Amino acid sequence: MTDGARVRQPGKRLIHAIVSWGVVGGAMLLAGCDTVVPRGPTTPSRRPPPPRQQPVRIEPGIPVDTERHRVALLVPLSGPNAGVGQSLANATQMALLDSNNQRIRITTYDTNLGAAAAAQRAIAEGNRLILGPLLGEDVRAVTPLAHRSGVPVVAFSNDSSAAGQGAYLMGYAPAQSIARVVEYAKGQGITSFAGLVPNGTYGERASTAFLRSVESAGGQVTSLQTYQRVPGSITAAITKMAKDSPYQAVLIADNANTASTAVPVLRRMGAGGAHVLGTELWNTDNSIASKAALDGAWYAAVSNGLYQQYVAKYRARFGNAPYRLSSLGYDAVLLTIRIAQDWRIGTPFPERRLTDAGGFSGIDGAFRFGRDGVAERALEVEEIRGGSVVTVSPAPRGFE
Repeated sequence: MTDGARVRQPGKRLIHAIVSWGVVGGAMLLAGCDTVVPRGPTTPSRRPPPPRQQPVRIEPGIPVDTERHRVALLVPLSGPNAGVGQSLANATQMALLDSNNQRIRITTYDTNLGAAAAAQRAIAEGNRLILGPLLGEDVRAVTPLAHRSGVPVVAFSNDSSAAGQGAYLMGYAPAQSIARVVEYAKGQGITSFAGLVPNGTYGERASTAFLRSVESAGGQVTSLQTYQRVPGSITAAITKMAKDSPYQAVLIADNANTASTAVPVLRRMGAGGAHVLGTELWNTDNSIASKAALDGAWYAAVSNGLYQQYVAKYRARFGNAPYRLSSLGYDAVLLTIRIAQDWRIGTPFPERRLTDAGGFSGIDGAFRFGRDGVAERALEVEEIRGGSVVTVSPAPRGFE
């Protein structure tokens, strides 16, 4: 997630049953017994005195686990993002159960109480790998602490500025989604593009990615307009766009609801034949296929094939729908399990394995971490067509 962003509900009721992820420690009962000395001669015994009992050493925090790898999950379990945090926590539990893995122990820490404090506690309690946090600002708070302790961070943010120094980001990067859909559009004969992007961090990054992607594809951006997320602003931006050179496709770098309200205005302003392009944000909207204004639009995202199976299993286990981002938690555990095959218990996590060129695979398809620590993903291109979503360009199965 980008800094300060709040995650929207998946369209279903809130998660009411919060699963406890803490470790239940057993209490040790030390029982003393009185020694009955028999009556007898008072002469001292020649037997050696009994050995002195060593005092019991009580370790603070969670007991040391010598049979499993200690992995921390840092997510918000309270506050405005508690829903998505709990969904991520549920997903990690599902991954462990589905894989029947007995060598990994995951302890969850609430970042809403302070991400840095949660990381310090996780490191002090012996965790050798951190999954999470969710927000870019929390990743920046956690990374220096984890880096000093040699603990890698596999976070769920898509804020590329938070990557590096042992922090790896699994979030869906808008730049990759934009590059993929622009490349597909160019393959369909489109060479002139326009863009509508919101003001703010997401819009700035989307603008940069759009300009670079069009240039790399050999196309031209004829107009790029920004707008505020206030009534009337996007209409004003479209009005300005209509005065520029014609274009064959227009990128709307915002959620599907915003795009569906913008498209009718575009059509009225003379962009009747322009293809509409979206970003990875559209993949989080469960009702996108029903938005008639977006019929014929293209967007690039991770594949939803395995995700639908995951949703069915999640519903059966937890009684409600998961947040779309929760698959990141599931895939992070699969990644950990794969690397753990060569990870000796009690030793530091083998960080170099995170950058394997062949990458990894999970619910969201193939991905790998680049030198910048950002996950490169195999994306497919979807088209909204007649009330359904159709894959028009499948995602690659892996990386060459």
